[in-house]
Amino acid sequence: MGRIIAIANQKGGVGKTTTAMNLAGSLGVLEKKVLLVDADPQANATSGVGHNPQEIKQGIYECLIGNAIAKDCILETRSPNLDLLPANIDLVGAELELVNLEEREYKMKKVLDPIQDNYDYIIIDCAPSLGLLTLNALSAADSVIVPIQCEYFALEGLGKLLNTIKVVQQRLNINLEIEGLLLTMYDTRLRLSNQVVEEVKKHFQDMVFKTIIQRNVRLGEAPSFGETIVIHDATSKGAINYLNLADELLKKLQVTV
Repeated sequence: MGRIIAIANQKGGVGKTTTAMNLAGSLGVLEKKVLLVDADPQANATSGVGHNPQEIKQGIYECLIGNAIAKDCILETRSPNLDLLPANIDLVGAELELVNLEEREYKMKKVLDPIQDNYDYIIIDCAPSLGLLTLNALSAADSVIVPIQCEYFALEGLGKLLNTIKVVQQRLNINLEIEGLLLTMYDTRLRLSNQVVEEVKKHFQDMVFKTIIQRNVRLGEAPSFGETIVIHDATSKGAINYLNLADELLKKLQVTV
C-alpha cells in the first residue's frame, strides 16, 4: 500500500509546491511509482509538471465532490514513474462546497483509497492555508512534511500548524506522523540562513531533515518548462538536493517500517 505524504505549511512562498513536485520526481527517478496530487487551487504543481490547468476537465475537485473517480483523472508526466492527479480553477470553490457535506474531512481519503495500492508514494501538495482542503489532505495522509524557508519569519505560524496537526491526530487521523521539517531556500552567503538552520535544529532536533534545499536558479526556472528539476537539469544543485532528500526519506522509512 502506497504511503501518502502531505506537504503542508499555511505560509505561502516556503517552497511547498517546489518540494511536492521535485520530491515526487526524485522518488520516481529512484524507481518508485509516484502520484502527485495537486490540492492547491493555484494549481502550480499541475502546470509545473507540464499540464495546463485551464485545459483540465476533470481533476481533484471533481473527485472530491463525487463527480469523478481518481483513476479516470490521472495524467502522465514527462518525469519517469510520476503520475499527476491535477487541479483546475474550480478547486477554489471546493472549500465552500465541502462545508455542507457529511464526513467532509474524509473526502480526500475516499478519493485516494481505491488507487493507493497502485503507487509506492502519493505526494499531496497542500494549499497555503489551514482550510478544509488541507484538513482533507492531513486526514488522508500517513505523514506530513513541513517546508520552512531559511528567512527571518521562518518559525512564525509554525506553532499554529503543529497545533493543527495535533488536532488532526486527536480527532481525524490518529496515524498521522510528522515525517519531518524541511529547510528550504537556504543561501550559504547569508548569516541569517545559518541562524535559522541553527534555531530550527535546536528547537526540533531529530524532526529536521538533514538535507537542506538551497536557493538555486535552475530550481526556480524548471516549472516554467513544465519539468521537475531532475528532468530539467539533473546536475544542478537543486536536483542533487531533492535526490538527497528522496534518498534520506527512503532510508528513514526503511528503518521505521
